[in-house]
Amino acid sequence: FFTETAEFQNIVGSLIELVDQLAKAVESEKMKAIGARNLLKSIAKQREAQEQQLQALIAEKKMQLERYRIEYETLCKIEADQNEFIDQFIFQK
Repeated sequence: FFTETAEFQNIVGSLIELVDQLAKAVESEKMKAIGARNLLKSIAKQREAQEQQLQALIAEKKMQLERYRIEYETLCKIEADQNEFIDQFIFQK
């Protein structure tokens, strides 16, 4: 009986060690998964921030393009007026 009890305790001890090792492995994998999930969340937030920055830059460039277009049209009108003035001045002489 004593031998069987000692053998049973050895088996139970081995089983407990095995379960402890598995628990440690599971906990390690769980921490890796949590870290990976947090990394993905931070990457997603970084991409959202980058997208917002790019959208703001696009809006700024569109406004700049519109200002340049208006300035170009104004300069074209001034050029046309000056050419007309030059033509009138030449014809008057």
